[in-house]
Amino acid sequence: MEKVTKTKEQWRAELSPEEYRVTREKGTERAFTGAYWRSRGERGDYVCRCCGSVLFHAETKFDSGCGWPSFTAPAEAGLIEEHADFSYGMARTEVICSRCDAHLGHVFEDGPAPTGLRYCINSVSLHFVPDAGGEKS
Repeated sequence: MEKVTKTKEQWRAELSPEEYRVTREKGTERAFTGAYWRSRGERGDYVCRCCGSVLFHAETKFDSGCGWPSFTAPAEAGLIEEHADFSYGMARTEVICSRCDAHLGHVFEDGPAPTGLRYCINSVSLHFVPDAGGEKS
């Protein structure tokens, strides 16, 4: 996987102000406001807004009630990096896209089986690409 590197100016030209704030400046969108916070039974993939890497499969998405899209696992090992985050007086684990270093959100150990993990991801960091079959019946 080839690393994507761009200048701040290049990212600003490609992203909306909100996309830039969240993905490049480690921001957070308000809970219950993003495009993907609700589980809708879709089939497809959630890809990185900045570089298009497939990050999560729709079948790993679940309704955590937290107001952000939540997933039990990344699409593949190595697509997401984890870093300690002590901002705002909290101890959390930040997750970023391995390919372009976009801030995605955080991972918590309070998710359902099979992983017990909850990848809490900003909608603005993602783009949904539906399978050709569309929604589940």
